[in-house]
Amino acid sequence: MKRFVAALLLLVAPASSPAWAQEMVSVKPAVVIDGPTLHLGDIFAGAGARAEVVVGTSPAPGRRLVVEAAQLAALARMHGLAWRPLMAGERSIIERPGRPVPQDEVVELLRAELMRLGMPAESELELPNFAAPLVPVAALLNLGLEGLVFDAAQGRFAATLVVLAEGQPSQRLRIAGRALATVPVVVATRRMAMGDVIRAADVRLARLRVERVRPGAAEAPDQVVGQQLRRPMTEGFPVMTGDLGPPPVVAKNALVVMTLDAPGLSLTMQGRALADAPQGGVLQVMNLESHAVVEALATGPGRVRVAMGAVPIIR
Repeated sequence: MKRFVAALLLLVAPASSPAWAQEMVSVKPAVVIDGPTLHLGDIFAGAGARAEVVVGTSPAPGRRLVVEAAQLAALARMHGLAWRPLMAGERSIIERPGRPVPQDEVVELLRAELMRLGMPAESELELPNFAAPLVPVAALLNLGLEGLVFDAAQGRFAATLVVLAEGQPSQRLRIAGRALATVPVVVATRRMAMGDVIRAADVRLARLRVERVRPGAAEAPDQVVGQQLRRPMTEGFPVMTGDLGPPPVVAKNALVVMTLDAPGLSLTMQGRALADAPQGGVLQVMNLESHAVVEALATGPGRVRVAMGAVPIIR
């Protein structure tokens, strides 16, 4: 604050009270400015012809500056403005809006440069302590890197981020992080219950860090689409192949067509499935005429085949 006040006092020479500065001016209690310089009219309302006089630099983007009553009085006296405080502790608070540099843009800049140094394109970049610098809201932004170093064995990198934006001096920020290997993984796009059959829209392919993926995670959608879940699935979690099984083509208690094939003979009869069974699965079926229970092989939706000479199961 003292340096700012000194800058205000040194920027312009003292002026005697001119004839035009007879009307009382008032202090603007809260001011929002976009530019890099602070003018007399930003602080005082009614400054007239002297409103455009530059009295200092504006705060950095995202910061604010408080001009207290003593400094206000000094500024008014220097520039011949008739001002008296209306209340004790009167002051002017000057704010300059700012926006953070998008971390995604920094990551993409790093990715392009690190790939030139041998980093795999599928790596995930981690910037654990990145504090985004602020720039003026409407300023054009240009980012650059200086002194980039990359340890491929450890996956660690470091560089100086150069931020160029209109309306403020260039900024340099030291950044460091890691490039982490990733693998393709199938993840759920919605919450699913046990017994649901997975559709193409229920999953998507993503890349996750190697250390976050358990053995047995599905790596391609065709490994899971059409399979039935043996346990509930949470949205965004990897689909494990061990949690899947073929969907049933025969449902428990459903009526089925029982077929018995033998050389020169083919018999069909109606039965009731006593369990679920996938294609090719073995299940018990009750013959609705004889009420005998036999083992059969599920051959398709609602169809089973009974082996020649199958012995009824005593229940």
